Amino acid sequence: MTAHSVSRYFALIPAAGSGQRFSAAAPTLSPKQYQRLGHLTVLEHSLQAFADNSRIERIYLVIAAGDQLIAQINLPAKVKLLRVGGPSRHASVLNGLQAMASECDAADWVLVHDAARPGLTCELVTRLIDEVNGDPAGGLLALPLADTLKREQQGRSSATIPRAHLWQAQTPQMFQHQKLQHALQQALEAGQEVTDEASAIEALGWHPKLVPGTLRNMKITYAQELDIVAKLMELK
Repeated sequence: MTAHSVSRYFALIPAAGSGQRFSAAAPTLSPKQYQRLGHLTVLEHSLQAFADNSRIERIYLVIAAGDQLIAQINLPAKVKLLRVGGPSRHASVLNGLQAMASECDAADWVLVHDAARPGLTCELVTRLIDEVNGDPAGGLLALPLADTLKREQQGRSSATIPRAHLWQAQTPQMFQHQKLQHALQQALEAGQEVTDEASAIEALGWHPKLVPGTLRNMKITYAQELDIVAKLMELK
């Protein structure tokens, strides 16, 4: 694709997961991204922050090939569906990057966001772009850890881990398209299953910038967290 004089910003949201931990206590529930929070689904909330941000050119939504629930969602005009979801987040993001490659340049920025983080705001997206823009290592939203951490051994606390300099990663995580695709491909070939994009970038020797996020932007992993996030979003 012809290089643009100014880098652009795209969102990539992997939403092909079945949410095994979420549905463990209630197997009849739909995947967490299709649960309702107020008048919208979790996924619709997650998409809205990017749809409302004028700096985001397009939103690529990666879903499973056989996903039928997506038909119930009112997708913003910016969204392009990619039915290339893989067996893991790592695979889905890499497949998404490959599918969007013909529509973006190597230096364009991709903001990868969890479908199950509905508390993201347009302002947080802008903060991330402003803080990371031009940094070759990219960056991510994160929160400094406040709780004391314990190392477990046979169900008992065996050590206390100093929390200084420890952060809890959030999303979006923002990297240039070519660099992120290369990092994830390298991790795949090395047999390294990454749980977030920053870890793949770190494996190449880069140090992504940490940009303060908010508690509202927490990820929904278990069913009981729906109510917590709803309260944080002031939906209840």
